[in-house]
Amino acid sequence: MKWKHNEPFFWGLFGAGGVVSAFVVPALVLALGLLGPLGLSGDTLTYAHMKALVDQPLIALILWGVVALTLWHCAHRVFHGLHDLGFHPGAVARVFTYGVAALVTVVLPLYLF
Repeated sequence: MKWKHNEPFFWGLFGAGGVVSAFVVPALVLALGLLGPLGLSGDTLTYAHMKALVDQPLIALILWGVVALTLWHCAHRVFHGLHDLGFHPGAVARVFTYGVAALVTVVLPLYLF
């Protein structure tokens, strides 16, 4: 059976990234952007505490998933947004948008693990 196109794969990553972004990113913004600067989180957002938290493999894996899926969501939205704005993105735009998401997805574990 011949695979005709890869669009369903990217739509799947787009959907997964959208769900993750909708549920996790607002909580991160609340914790890191509001509670931390206001001092309401105590010492839980210190560098030492966050470093110890990210050094745990499960937390690093979750963080990698959140960042990677959010980037794939953004890449797909930007690629199709160009088309909606009247630009007809070709192979160069596809390689650039999805390539950045793929590069970060591959390189990020090198920093986290």
